[in-house]
Amino acid sequence: MTHQAAEVAKRRTFAIISHPDAGKTTITEKLLLMGKAIAVAGTVKSRKSDRHATSDWMEMEKQRGISITTSVMQFPYRDHMINLLDTPGHEDFSEDTYRTLTAVDSALMVLDGGKGVEPRTIALMDVCRLRDTPIVSFINKLDRDIRDPIELLDEIEAVLKIKAAPITWPIGCYRDFKGVYHLAGDYIIVYTAGHGHERTEVKIIEKLDSDEARAHLGDEYDRFVDQLELVQGACHEFNQQEFLDGQLTPVFFGTALGNFGVDHVLDAVVDWAPMPLARVANERTVEPEEEKFTGFVFKIQANMDPKHRDRIAFMRICSGKYEKGMKMRHVRTGKDVRIGDALTFFSSEREQLEEAYAGDIIGLHNHGTIQIGDTFSEGESLSFTGIPHFAPELFRRVRLRDPLKSKQLRQGLQQLAEEGATQVFFPERSNDIILGAVGVLQFDVVASRLKEEYKVECSYEPITVWSARWIECSDKKKLEEFSVKAVENLALDGGGHLTYLAPTRVNLALMEERWPDVKFRATREHH
Repeated sequence: MTHQAAEVAKRRTFAIISHPDAGKTTITEKLLLMGKAIAVAGTVKSRKSDRHATSDWMEMEKQRGISITTSVMQFPYRDHMINLLDTPGHEDFSEDTYRTLTAVDSALMVLDGGKGVEPRTIALMDVCRLRDTPIVSFINKLDRDIRDPIELLDEIEAVLKIKAAPITWPIGCYRDFKGVYHLAGDYIIVYTAGHGHERTEVKIIEKLDSDEARAHLGDEYDRFVDQLELVQGACHEFNQQEFLDGQLTPVFFGTALGNFGVDHVLDAVVDWAPMPLARVANERTVEPEEEKFTGFVFKIQANMDPKHRDRIAFMRICSGKYEKGMKMRHVRTGKDVRIGDALTFFSSEREQLEEAYAGDIIGLHNHGTIQIGDTFSEGESLSFTGIPHFAPELFRRVRLRDPLKSKQLRQGLQQLAEEGATQVFFPERSNDIILGAVGVLQFDVVASRLKEEYKVECSYEPITVWSARWIECSDKKKLEEFSVKAVENLALDGGGHLTYLAPTRVNLALMEERWPDVKFRATREHH
């Protein structure tokens, strides 16, 4: 095995998906603790304390105690290199969250044991389905009251349409939480609350059928044995191929806050999740072990460093090796660029990078030339597919407080739209500027960033737009005809693409019926 192939085989690149407040940021902190990447894990909600969670960094996130932007963190664990992509977990999130899932090889789904499967989890699972991403599941908050574990597994299967195979099984919960039983290994992992910041030594009781296990479970022993029989009879067994095909999820139980069970999940990612996978480009399929460097940009983030008005493009490496100072081609522009200062991420701690391999996420300094979906290579003309724009679900008209700043407003909105957090539309028939987003919070984010970074104050007004659809039509004459007839509802997006802003669901259905040659697309590939 070559050195490069060995490095690729060590990589595991995954994202965490969950509904807000299921404990995602806490589990992120604990995973970093496993990799000894942070000495002290900062729990999130304690907004008044000085120690903010390491992965929440933008000013607004610090104020609200939520992770809005997707962070990338790399850390070593058990002789592997883990790339963890954190996704915004708030009630509101953005297209970034969807697109992050295009850059990973597997995902960790975190569920709140008291609540089960929630709406945001369902939406994120739908995006994972587009690529049959393997999913590891963690049922969190066992140190509180939870629903019946069998009921939770049934819900995963019924709602998310994926088989659930328990790997560990909880012994009690809340004040009676005593640990978990490993079904295949026949041993108990005893729960001791390592509340938060230290890695606690783990106590294991071999064999359920032992005096030590009887003593540990006490009066609960017989009931637990009966329940286990039921579980083993009713549940699926773990099958690695079904897991890799995205058909089955291994399920673990624990409490991220109590620092228990998180290592079991990380072990599963190392042992079972795939190493970096081949990626499809329009021209061919690219294998991770290939010698030549390739990668694509899935996210652009402004101002990771408040002192610098810079933007960082996050790139997933698909093949080859990045070396400091290497020359690569920016395929869309055809320009060759020398990259001497790529970054690796440890939350907002940035470090200069000497080398990186397939599966790694690196940051490129971007002065406005790089866009989401751009491919970089060592000269080959490639463009990776499957990095879409998603149609916004909410719309507002932007109003400027100071009319003399309209140039700064346009520039600011254009740059923020390039990051992919929101989309901006310029209607054909008016001077309005319309902002579209996947979640409400993005409007606040844009307003506060315009104020902080571009010194522009704006407000929003409601507007009757139900959804946006990108227009495609191969018949030029038909397209011209459509453009005249539908001009009242047409706009150009930030990239200059023709978009139909539908005022209602009914209107969109009518237009699709009336113009069969025109395609109304809900997603648009980045070109």
